[in-house]
Amino acid sequence: MEDKYVSKLSPAVDLWTGTYLIIIAILSIFGNAAILVSAARRSGPLKAPELLTVNLAVTDLGMALSMYPLSTAAAFNHAWIGGDASCLYYSLMGMIFSITSIVTLAVMGMVRYLVTGNPPRRGLRLQRRTFSVVIGAIWLYSGLWALFPLLGWGSYGPEPFGLACSVDWSSYGESLNRSTFIMTLSVLCTFLPCLVIFFTYFGIAWKLRRAYRSIRCGDVQHGMVEKKITLMAAMISSGFLFSWTPYLAVSLWSMFRSREHGHIAPLVALLPCLFAKSATVYNPFIYFIFQRGSWRELLRLQRRLLCCWHRAAAGGQAAKGPDCTAVVENGADGAGGGRGGPPGKGPASQMMPLG
Repeated sequence: MEDKYVSKLSPAVDLWTGTYLIIIAILSIFGNAAILVSAARRSGPLKAPELLTVNLAVTDLGMALSMYPLSTAAAFNHAWIGGDASCLYYSLMGMIFSITSIVTLAVMGMVRYLVTGNPPRRGLRLQRRTFSVVIGAIWLYSGLWALFPLLGWGSYGPEPFGLACSVDWSSYGESLNRSTFIMTLSVLCTFLPCLVIFFTYFGIAWKLRRAYRSIRCGDVQHGMVEKKITLMAAMISSGFLFSWTPYLAVSLWSMFRSREHGHIAPLVALLPCLFAKSATVYNPFIYFIFQRGSWRELLRLQRRLLCCWHRAAAGGQAAKGPDCTAVVENGADGAGGGRGGPPGKGPASQMMPLG
């Protein structure tokens, strides 16, 4: 095996890393799958901005399923598994999903800025078809950047600690080809989306402060919902940027660090990479904190599945009480159907849009 694919960490650190990745993968898969299940169980079609929420959950789930098992296996193996082929695959998935995530968050910020402060009846009308085209363009944009190194512009390579692969940041300065790729990628896929996120939410705060009196004197309920949606979107964006900033800082450091100082220490390179992977866990928790109705809907589904499982274990006969569907509807809808409202008409059947 090539030396570049052998872990530069101690076996104890590799064991800790593999355990951490297993925990992150489990939380990411269940959390983002719960968002998708909640969206799929909606009684009506998703609103246009809600497609961005679903897209973000898809990227996080895709990253957890396609990347974390490979890096976890490498950690327990104390070496990368699969050589150049798997390294290329891992790098491609990382590029596609990470760029899709940050661009989706930038679009969320722009959408929130456009709709914030507008009364619901006179506000900007956002069409599902428009958002479908935008989401398709985001994936196309991410896929194009992921393919550039395969077409000869830039390159992929193992991380300094040997248990993951990504853009070869340390090759910056070795040639004009690699230097232009890394710099262009950094500007168009990192700094520009981050600036969009920052300035859109700064503009939202300014608009909400300016419209505070009209919100207080006019449509109070709409104003409170708008603030809640904006806060949720801002927290999701902040969580993503917070988790990825250390990795970006280390990558930039490795880019401009002179060759005389040698390569970056493996442990210093590992910790920001692990912290960045936690970004796939934040979004579901933030979403369900604000979306209590969706959480109750998932609990109702869990009760239904458990009840049906008990019936199947009892040979198709309900051991206690009436039909499980009726039990779930009577027991869960009262909690999820709003404040004394009829089943299916409360928060449990709604999904708060981010746009």
